[in-house]
Parts: sequence; structure tokens; C-alpha cells
Amino acid sequence: MQKHQNTKNHLPPDDPNLDLSLRPRTWDEYIGQEKIKKNLTLIIGAAKKRGESPDHLLFYGQAGLGKTTLAYLIGKEMGAPVKTTTGPTLEKAGDIAALLSNIEPNEILFIDEAHRINKMAEEILYPALESRKLHLIVGKGSSARTFSLDIPPFTVIAATTKVSMLSGPLRSRFGATFKLDFYKNEDIEKIIKRSAKILGAGISDEAVKIIAKASRFTPRTANRLLKRARDYAEVYEDGKITEESAKRILDLLEIDSLGLEEEDRRLLEIIIKNFNGGPVGLKALSAALSEEASTIEDIYEPFLMGLGLLERTSLGRIATKEAYKHLYIPFQEQKLV
Repeated sequence: MQKHQNTKNHLPPDDPNLDLSLRPRTWDEYIGQEKIKKNLTLIIGAAKKRGESPDHLLFYGQAGLGKTTLAYLIGKEMGAPVKTTTGPTLEKAGDIAALLSNIEPNEILFIDEAHRINKMAEEILYPALESRKLHLIVGKGSSARTFSLDIPPFTVIAATTKVSMLSGPLRSRFGATFKLDFYKNEDIEKIIKRSAKILGAGISDEAVKIIAKASRFTPRTANRLLKRARDYAEVYEDGKITEESAKRILDLLEIDSLGLEEEDRRLLEIIIKNFNGGPVGLKALSAALSEEASTIEDIYEPFLMGLGLLERTSLGRIATKEAYKHLYIPFQEQKLV
């Protein structure tokens, strides 16, 4: 066996074309989020029966849970084209106006990272969502004139990882809002098996379980780990992803059996060693970790809390007994008082 070089703890970027090939193309292929699928089936079915565009929809949740995939599945189900943009690109009122003035009948406008839409541009969106009107101002000062353009029926699907950063007026204009939750382990295993089949990679049941357990309850991470395991199996073994090759690739990526990366472990260790297990306030933890508070709240905490390794209380963050156990640090009961 060749000696392996160490790698960074964060997974490397992937070929976007390959990622697209793994994206579900039908509702049956979309595994998990059953309640959301049922609600969307109702909304889409009713819209098709009336010959209308579906209500505007808002999806929120952690990155990699399938928000973009849902938007494209809705477009396919409606037989409508999907035009894609992102919040950061909508900086000025003219950016929104340019998009809306070119909307085709029944087209779907998918806005990713919707919480980053500029507030001035957002105001142009309100009448478009509510009454399909586009209000334009031509000229400046006393000579300025306002024009209103009718927009054909269309649907905005917005996605965000930070729903709290969306303004109340914007949120209220969506006909339905859905939160995508972390996936169950059995669903992640089904996704891995499906993706392995698409990739033409043989994989053992043991390897599926190992990769699923380390996938942070997230399909995107599961697919990335699967592709790295496939690479390892092709280079160092006979091409089939085995229990051994799955463990090896996690070691190379410095990902442990629960899916914790170096920064996850360091966060827990800082709480335990620097703050006696907690409670510790977010600002203090952010300073000790040299990480933005929003990153701790949005990236690390949901996953660690989902595993039962971290608790968030009114007094601050606390490392649980399971965190001590996972890091092989002796646990003292008084640390959690």
C-alpha cells in the first residue's frame, strides 16, 4: 500500500457536470423530505388543473439539502423553463427590473441566497410578487416619471440558508414556505446507493453505512464522500468501494466516524478545555475559535446539536457528555452545571 499524503479537512470542489448527473430528475428519485414533497405535489397539481403558475415558494435550510433540486423538479413538473440567479447579483433596482421585464409566461425564477438581495432592489420585487406589476422610474428629480408594466404569470422560488435575514415584507409575499431538515441516515444510505449506481461504482453495504454516517445528514456531502471513496478504490484497490476504502478516505480527509472535521472537533475541544465544558457565550467562542459567530451558528452548531454533542442554552454553549466521550476526554459531571 502506498503512503498517503495528508489533505485539508474540507472536501475539495467537484465537477459541476458530475454533480448535475447525480441530481434527482423525478419526484420518485428525490429521496427524503416527504412532507415537503406531498405539499408541493398538491400545490403543483392544483396549479396545473387551473392552468395557472404555482404560488411563489420559499425554501430554507442548511446548504446541500436539495433546495435547488426542488426548484428544477417543480419546473420539470410544470413544463416551465427555470431562470436562475442569486441574491448577491441583485444589487440595484435595475437588476430586478431587467429580470422581470424579460420573464416569459409561466416561467420560474429561482433566486438562490435570497437573503443577500439588496434592500433597494427588493422593493421592486414586492409589487411583482403581489400583483404582477413592475414599477419603473425614468429620469431624475422633478422630471422623473413612473411607469407600470404588467408581468405575465410567473413563479418565484427563493432559497436561503438564513431565513431570519429575509425581511418580513418579502417573506409574507410567498404563498408557501418550507424548511428542509437534515436527512435521516436511512435516506442518506439510499442516496449513496443511487449515486453509486449512476457513477458505475460497486459499493459494499458496510461502505454505504460508513459513508452515510460521516455525511453530516446531507446529500451533497454524501455524494462528495462517495466520489472520493470511488477515486480511492480505483487507484488503490480493484474499483469496488469496500469498508476498508471507505475508512481510508475518511482518514485522508481527516473526517472521523461521525462526520466531524477538524474545525468541528476544535470547537468542542475549546469549549471543554478553555471553558470547562461551558456554558460559553457565542462571542467568546467566536474569539477563541477565530471564526465568525454566524459561521458557528449556521455551519457548526446545527450539525453538532443534531449529533447530541452540543447544547445551546440561555447561558451559552455546552459540550455534552457524548462530546467528551467522542473526543476521549474524561468527563466530570460538575462541568455541565
